[in-house]
Amino acid sequence: MANAMTSTALLVFLACLFLVNVEGQVGHTKARCLCLNGVVNQIKPVLIQKIVVHKSTISCPHMEIIVTLKNGAREKCLNPESGMGKKAVNKWLENQSVQ
Repeated sequence: MANAMTSTALLVFLACLFLVNVEGQVGHTKARCLCLNGVVNQIKPVLIQKIVVHKSTISCPHMEIIVTLKNGAREKCLNPESGMGKKAVNKWLENQSVQ
């Protein structure tokens, strides 16, 4: 009887561990976007060092444009719907088709 209770308790314990492990697996319930603190619509072109475009993914459903500035390598998020953002995306798409 004690052996059966021990086996049952062990089985329940292992089932709980399995459920906790499965619950901790990637479920992408939270977006992992880089531009969480807002976006800007325009940045002076002379201040831009580099532009990186991140397409939408499962973990972040938004297209993001990360602009690295020359002054202290600060990064800003550029609004992809703004005029400057659309130009940056078009330029990025042109570069992707060339490669």
